[in-house]
Amino acid sequence: MICVTVDQEKNIKNATAHLKENFVMKNILKKIVLSIITLEARLVLRKYKPYVIAVTGNIGKTSTKDAVFSVLSGDISVRASQKSFNSDFGVPLTILGESTGWGNFMAWFLIIVRGAELIFFKEDYPEVLVLEVGADTPGDIKKIAAWLNPDMTIVTQFQEVPVHIEFFKNREDLIAEKGYLVKSTKKDGTVLYTADDHDSHELAKTSRASLVGYGFHPQATIRAEGTHILYQETSEKEIPVGMITKILCEDEVATLKLPGVLGEAPVYAALPAFYIAKRFGIPLGRAAHFLEATPKTKGRMRLLQGIKNTTVIDDTYNSSPKAAIHALKNLQKVETRGKKIAVLGDMLDLGKFTTEEHYKIGKEVYTHCHVLFLVGKRSLEIAEGARDAGMKEENIFHYDSSTLVSEDLKNLLEEEDVVLVKGSQSMRMEKIVADLLEKPEEAELLLVRQEKEWLQK
Repeated sequence: MICVTVDQEKNIKNATAHLKENFVMKNILKKIVLSIITLEARLVLRKYKPYVIAVTGNIGKTSTKDAVFSVLSGDISVRASQKSFNSDFGVPLTILGESTGWGNFMAWFLIIVRGAELIFFKEDYPEVLVLEVGADTPGDIKKIAAWLNPDMTIVTQFQEVPVHIEFFKNREDLIAEKGYLVKSTKKDGTVLYTADDHDSHELAKTSRASLVGYGFHPQATIRAEGTHILYQETSEKEIPVGMITKILCEDEVATLKLPGVLGEAPVYAALPAFYIAKRFGIPLGRAAHFLEATPKTKGRMRLLQGIKNTTVIDDTYNSSPKAAIHALKNLQKVETRGKKIAVLGDMLDLGKFTTEEHYKIGKEVYTHCHVLFLVGKRSLEIAEGARDAGMKEENIFHYDSSTLVSEDLKNLLEEEDVVLVKGSQSMRMEKIVADLLEKPEEAELLLVRQEKEWLQK
């Protein structure tokens, strides 16, 4: 039995009260800072009047934003959200041209000062802003849409069980949250929607703006046809090195090569960029050149060279049921004489759908790979689904943490194996990819979450 003296009990109460006081104070300061930078962002938009392109939806927002920025940056002064700066803080910070101050009060003070300078003194400012806008909880986009009126909004795909649904009553409420941005699009503006996605199309219809569809659908204004994996042939093997597809946009046709990535998702991300290129007088061929030459989004179906002459598909940016199925199907499509290995971490923010969706992935995975490595307690349901589908127990490996996987995985690897690595960002699956790289010194250049703040977590 542990005895606590009166003095110790008093010290514990004082410490608890102090922690609560600090928490309340930090929240108050956070709200004050957010109010100031939001006001500054609104005043900056009013002063400089940039053409605002907003990207929302459920999957593919960051890749789409990056593709649009890539196409415009060669000819036009443009700024895009850093990484996935898509929150109530991230959007105003992008408008102000600032990075986050993290927990540093002085850093936030200087951000506010520079924002004021931008308002009161004439400075060069981008002609176009490409803003990613996301929602983690109810009201996130509604708050932003109350003051942000985009000239163009891009609505990416949705999925049956959307990411962050844990924080919403149901799927419909989450989709409706995205709709606030669509409805705030200027009446003389444009909404680009995914023509292959019913929810994206229905959401677009709520806008007063002009509607333009993109995708693989034959009726889409901007569409892709004949998408294939590109291979580099050597004397001994074929190595997957990217994708190739034909792009049709109104009366123009272009061939798009996307080196270093795999799957249809990068193609979906590229399609809105072609329409926007035409709007700004950039020929499709030139747009295709920019997209081919631009470094691809980290952690999004990236093809990387692994140890022992293996190929790593790095899809560690985040995970969700639809994105996981997409990644597995593309792993299946890769031609190789080696094994196909899936390394899957937990999918987070699925709420009541967590068990069911992980089990479904397990049932699917059996037909797409030979060996399965799993990380996290939720992924035990993937293992159960895989066993029920017929995968042998000796081909399923489970770990509590991503830091425990690499040694066993490296021992199993053989030449020409293809390894898919995917999981929600909190699972830190990029640590596994870092250990598999043929040139580990390139991790900072190639992988997500290599900043000092992340590496210290």
